[in-house]
Amino acid sequence: MNKFPARDVLYMQRCLQLARCGAGSTSPNPMVGAVIVCDDRIIGEGYHIRAGEPHAEVNAVNSVAERDRHLLERSTIYVSLEPCSHYGKTPPCCDLIIARRIARVVIATTDFNAQVNGGGIARMREAGVEVVVGLLESESRRLNGAFFTYHQQGRPFVTLKWAQTADGFIDRLRDGGQALNISNGVSRVSVHKLRSMHDAILVGTRTALLDNPSLDVRHWAGRAPLRLVIDREGVLPVTLRLFDGSLPTVIFTARRNDGVVGKNIEQVVLDFSRDIIPQILDFLHSRKLNSLLVEGGAVLLRSFIDSGLWDVVRVEVNPSLLVGEGVEAPAFPASHPVCEEQCGGNRVLVFERSNLKAES
Repeated sequence: MNKFPARDVLYMQRCLQLARCGAGSTSPNPMVGAVIVCDDRIIGEGYHIRAGEPHAEVNAVNSVAERDRHLLERSTIYVSLEPCSHYGKTPPCCDLIIARRIARVVIATTDFNAQVNGGGIARMREAGVEVVVGLLESESRRLNGAFFTYHQQGRPFVTLKWAQTADGFIDRLRDGGQALNISNGVSRVSVHKLRSMHDAILVGTRTALLDNPSLDVRHWAGRAPLRLVIDREGVLPVTLRLFDGSLPTVIFTARRNDGVVGKNIEQVVLDFSRDIIPQILDFLHSRKLNSLLVEGGAVLLRSFIDSGLWDVVRVEVNPSLLVGEGVEAPAFPASHPVCEEQCGGNRVLVFERSNLKAES
């Protein structure tokens, strides 16, 4: 039986709705929404708009009209994540709640960032604030999967993405040839939106050579991810779009290549005698990058699947395209998609697996 009243659930759902408005702009911070209610009336609400700017609780309090400020002392603030208790780029939100004498706080989930991790809850309770935790917890944790994976598992949240034909091929020929046109205009916009919601994007050597991708977000108004490419032997020509200097690009290689230099280009040497995937994820974690989108090719995607280091798989299927042979799409141990979408006539299958620890 649900231990929370229906009205509490409704207001927390609004928090989550508000939190999603910050998608693509809050990293490395989480997406958070806040709603302030008095006598079953919303008197203030807000969300974390952008990293480095005020948090959801601050925006919610600031949105309360002057005529309603006196109501804060008998209001409830609903927050989709535990209010912070440390000084970062902004002051602690739990101190704001205490200072404004807000009577009750309902929180979806604890913040497992080591700088918070229950500290905000404890401080508010010590100040006499009623604090309730656990309303729509799984929904909140799913919304901020990248944030929780980063802090609990010490690695970025990994999304694997590819497009395939109806008969299961992602490319026409194993040894090159004209690339398949699997996606369409609508799905390309969707992919660029997906890119804008990730901190970094990775491709392998073959994809960089054959597709010459830009890995930008030109079809979407958002932030471009950090471009990553694997070039073990230094075979990629400097004429590729990845090396045009328009966006920061990291080359993972076995040895530095003095011929590949220029604006926004960084070379990172990996030990290719060992599995490079954990090394790449460690590099991203050290740069405080919460999420990684892997766009191929097939060998790289299979390597992530075999390692078990993935969280979401998005597969775009063109139902009308059959080629009979070519580079096979990766297979992975997932029986049913979490959801299926239609995108310009193509099917998009989304598979998820939860690696997040339950709240103790």
